[in-house]
Amino acid sequence: MGWVRFRRGDSAAALAHLERAYAKRQDAEIAAHLGEVLWSLDRHEDARRVLDKALAAHPENTLLGETARRLGVR
Repeated sequence: MGWVRFRRGDSAAALAHLERAYAKRQDAEIAAHLGEVLWSLDRHEDARRVLDKALAAHPENTLLGETARRLGVR
């Protein structure tokens, strides 16, 4: 639901959904979306922290890697 909110332009609502989801399950796809939303809100350090932690746990995840590269995190 968080990613849908983000794609519809509601970054604040997206952030709330994604933070709750990531707190429950530290999934690579959730981390990629959370990182992107944080980045869009100019919370670059928070985005880097989320993406770096997720990349350490899931280095093979394509979406996560592509998101990090696109945002210049890695």
